[in-house]
Amino acid sequence: MSDGPRPLSPGIESAPAHVAIIMDGNGRWAQMRGLPRQEGHRRGLEALRRTVRNAGDLGIRVLTLYSFSTENWRRPKAEVSFLLGLLRRFVENDLAELHEAGVRVRIIGSRADLAPDLRLLIERAESMTAGNQGLTLVVAFNYGSRDELARAARALAADAAAGRLDPQAIDEDMLAARLDTVGLPEPDLVIRTSGETRISNFLLWQAAYAEFVFTPVLWPDFDRKALDEAVAEFHRRERRFGGVTEPTACNVGVA
Repeated sequence: MSDGPRPLSPGIESAPAHVAIIMDGNGRWAQMRGLPRQEGHRRGLEALRRTVRNAGDLGIRVLTLYSFSTENWRRPKAEVSFLLGLLRRFVENDLAELHEAGVRVRIIGSRADLAPDLRLLIERAESMTAGNQGLTLVVAFNYGSRDELARAARALAADAAAGRLDPQAIDEDMLAARLDTVGLPEPDLVIRTSGETRISNFLLWQAAYAEFVFTPVLWPDFDRKALDEAVAEFHRRERRFGGVTEPTACNVGVA
């Protein structure tokens, strides 16, 4: 996936360990050019490949991409079918290259209602790359954070009903252990493209203390420069995780 590490842009000393991206703007990109929405999605897939390479070059350890939400099923059937086909082609065409580059692939989201062949593709991608030690590529597919939290709550309730768990003992760690992202670090930086400033049911639990960067760049145009700029903005932030820094200890706040 890469010809070797490239230097960071001026002012960037290191990359955040976990970057999550809400890939938005494919349809608007196509509309602005008088093209069908499918062409926007095709170009979006090219941006995805480009971003995986750039993330590896920057030293990002985990890259999570929001590819298809639980709400996306409401789109026209033809568009949904096209998006599912893109995922199939990505796994079929890119998996070998990702594996060779040492990328570990992980898919999060509900698999209960997916077609059997799609579930098999997902399982093959994960099993083939499970031992890789490079970038972890997390693809959020058929994913919605509220659905994820509901599934985790049902798992806890089932354990409590079966007597395997004292309800009074349930804590944050127990819930986190039943989320799709178990074993992954929480995101440091969440990027949303296209100028929208909402998180659209994405990593609601995990991103509690992430830094958010909203860029006007439409996803098909997202490139190394856009990623560098988001990382540079991340480094300009002061992360306090609910605490305060010594010079501002007298200030009141919860950020």
